[in-house]
Amino acid sequence: MPTLSAKTNEVDRDWHVVDATDQPLGRLASRVASVLRGKHRPDFTPHADVGDFVIVINAEKVKLTGNKLDGKFWYRHSGAPGGLKATSYRELIAKRPEKVIEKAVWGMLPKKSLGRRTHRKLKVYAGPKHPHTAQKPEPLAL
Repeated sequence: MPTLSAKTNEVDRDWHVVDATDQPLGRLASRVASVLRGKHRPDFTPHADVGDFVIVINAEKVKLTGNKLDGKFWYRHSGAPGGLKATSYRELIAKRPEKVIEKAVWGMLPKKSLGRRTHRKLKVYAGPKHPHTAQKPEPLAL
């Protein structure tokens, strides 16, 4: 019996919605990354984009355990000498809560064109509303 390999254009993609309220960031990100890649499907193929779309709502209410709110930083560098900027996750959640979840999920995806294509299927919103009701997303159990 031959092994069937799924093709990207033959996949029926589902839409899932996840509520991030009081969910630990790492556990939420690993489950979302797994669904984005398609590892929950029986026809998972590592080299093809077979994952589903994921909508994350209430990103501002995600939970970080331990001392991570003040002890974990998001670093960026302008390229100029002395251009390193560090922002604590407490400040980042207050200003851009979507960025926290996007960054955590991106760290768990492949760093090639497949990962970039997969990351585009992630939609993160700070509040409880999202504009994807026409796609009829189903709740994703974590």
